Amino acid sequence: MNSYFKKLGTPNLFMLILCAVIILVAEYLFLTGDQLHGIFVGLWAPTLLGVMIYLKLVDHDGR
Repeated sequence: MNSYFKKLGTPNLFMLILCAVIILVAEYLFLTGDQLHGIFVGLWAPTLLGVMIYLKLVDHDGR
């Protein structure tokens, strides 16, 4: 399992942890009655993942 995290890389691991935190915050907001802010914050995670994928594709294209 440790080799998987080394292969993933520190920046990517940080971004995935950040996405998990964003999802938890969005769930908290949504379930405490602030549905619109929960949805708004919840959309940050897929956007961040999309940017990560795009940057990885651009990086591979340059090689």
